[in-house]
Amino acid sequence: MLQIDDRPTCRVRLEGMEADPDLQVPSGAATALRSDPQRSAALFAQSVAIMARLRAPDGCPWDREQSFDSIRKYTLEEAYEVFDAIERRDWPHLAEELGDLLLQVLFYAEMAANEGHFTMDEVLGHLNNKLIRRHPHVFGEAASRAAGNRANVDANVEGSSAAVLRNWDEIKALEKRSGFASDPQGDAAAAPMEKKSRLDSVQRAMPALAEAAKLGSKAAKAGFDWPTWRELLPKLVEETAELEAEAASDDPARQPAVEAELGDLLFTVVNLGRHLGVDGEMALRGCNKRFRDRFREMERASQQPLEELSADELEALWAGAKRKLAADETKARAEGRA
Repeated sequence: MLQIDDRPTCRVRLEGMEADPDLQVPSGAATALRSDPQRSAALFAQSVAIMARLRAPDGCPWDREQSFDSIRKYTLEEAYEVFDAIERRDWPHLAEELGDLLLQVLFYAEMAANEGHFTMDEVLGHLNNKLIRRHPHVFGEAASRAAGNRANVDANVEGSSAAVLRNWDEIKALEKRSGFASDPQGDAAAAPMEKKSRLDSVQRAMPALAEAAKLGSKAAKAGFDWPTWRELLPKLVEETAELEAEAASDDPARQPAVEAELGDLLFTVVNLGRHLGVDGEMALRGCNKRFRDRFREMERASQQPLEELSADELEALWAGAKRKLAADETKARAEGRA
């Protein structure tokens, strides 16, 4: 049993990993809506049962044919659809898209159970233990240790998010160093792991922009980084010149070198964003949306198909689209609609 202390911000009693339905939200939090834990648990159990039925011998042929490799592409697709709904502030659609993303978790867990790897119980057990283990300031140091925390951190964070992140990183780092694996019942099993590189914790499966930012951040903790964002500007010039030199060749055999130099330039841009506190993926998504909006406005404003226009005419349409959309946005902000 894990007993979570009574605190102003949270009161939870866990037996194994089951939460008491009498869960108190943080005092003063805005809660226009609130999930019913018992109903949510029942609906989740129904979702698990539905997926098991779909994968059963007399279930759905398509679902039964799927493998980890065949459905993994849908996981990224569903994650990006969640991003899109958030950016559009389409809350009803977001609820549906989050369900689709949850379906991926249900699918993977059921396939893993079918193959004898693990069950949904273990997925939830690992998650619950991790959340308790890394939040001693919320659930108490005793509960954190019962969930496997072996780091000596100061749980008295005094409302500081920075202190929370320091504790989180220290607890996580010790888990990695000791080869920590959390047990769904709350015990910790440690097996020595060969130390390779601090970058090993950055997953190669991540989107490349996110991986680049993570690699830069990890290297920075070892002191291998640019002091400030300003020092990255000459590096951008250097990488651009190297790309230009390789791209100037007409030799097809130089294409791998061109790709490598473009990669170096992109890596530098992503790390410039990291220094500026800008996420490269989000910045590019924002740019993509602006491009969509401006191009659509060009199509709307043109009296002819765009392919029939000259370069100068296209450039004029682009400039006009930028001005119009900027004016529309300014007006929307003034009216409180943006």
